[in-house]
Amino acid sequence: MLLRMTRQALRRALAGALLALATATGMAQAAIAADAYPSRPIRIVAPSTPGDAPDVIARILAERLSGALGTQVFVENHPGAGGVVGSDIVAKAPADGYTLIIGNAGSHGINAAVYARLPYDIQRDFAPVSQVAISPNIMVVNPDVPATSVQQFVAFAKARPGALSYASGGNGSSAHMSMELFKSMTGVDLVHIPYKGSSPALTDVVSGQVAVMFVNLPPAVPLVKAGKVRALAVTTRTRSALLPDVPTVIESGIAGYETVAWFGILAPAATPKDIVARLSGEIARIARSPEMRERLLSLGAEPVGSTPEEFAAIIARDIAKWTPLAKTVGIKVD
Repeated sequence: MLLRMTRQALRRALAGALLALATATGMAQAAIAADAYPSRPIRIVAPSTPGDAPDVIARILAERLSGALGTQVFVENHPGAGGVVGSDIVAKAPADGYTLIIGNAGSHGINAAVYARLPYDIQRDFAPVSQVAISPNIMVVNPDVPATSVQQFVAFAKARPGALSYASGGNGSSAHMSMELFKSMTGVDLVHIPYKGSSPALTDVVSGQVAVMFVNLPPAVPLVKAGKVRALAVTTRTRSALLPDVPTVIESGIAGYETVAWFGILAPAATPKDIVARLSGEIARIARSPEMRERLLSLGAEPVGSTPEEFAAIIARDIAKWTPLAKTVGIKVD
């Protein structure tokens, strides 16, 4: 009996020693990996089409991050399903800091509220790194639409219930939910036409295939200034310095209306904390630099540069905001 107990104790001791050795080895390897990071190119997945706001902001950031990290940082576009396609790639990528994503209010906020099933969990399977920028959405119409204000558009649409269509960059995008919030607050009846990104959606607004859409400000500004679309309002509480003559939706008579588009870098959840901290520090420094601020403001975006914890709180807040609206208006994407 004593011999059996001794053997059992030895086995437990040996198992504990092996576990401790494995843990220490894993920690040492992680420390070495973090110290050597980065040793090869880093890709940022943009879950949108080229020319969309996430893509544009990711490319501006990648150029500057390449210099800061001493390695190539490149952008890879994987649009589709409101950001789900690109997000799924990153959620399942090795958690080594070499695959990141430029998440946005749609892909990493609204999608949690509107998708019945996602192939990942937004808050469990991603490690927020830093929020890079925020931007208004802007309501634009084809120039042939006889409306120069939000109230004129509401009257025009109410006289034609179900006859007008609106575009978005995909189900669950911030543009989609901005319009659904607008519909719920004004009572207009519009038909949703989702696209794989805001660039092709904007193209159809320009051509007159679709009457109206909300869209992130950066890709819309050149078209507004060229007269190819007419801007009716921005979705933030204050006007955009880039388009100071365009009122807010609130100023246009829809009290309490506000949506904000945001863009930020995330990594797979198990990415070593040292690597996340390194990336977060560099991205925040870049975002807050005068040169980056000027570049983003020229596009209609405002730089942020946050900590991982601050970014995680933004994501949680957005999920809590959009979930009740999705249930109220019956938005559910299979």
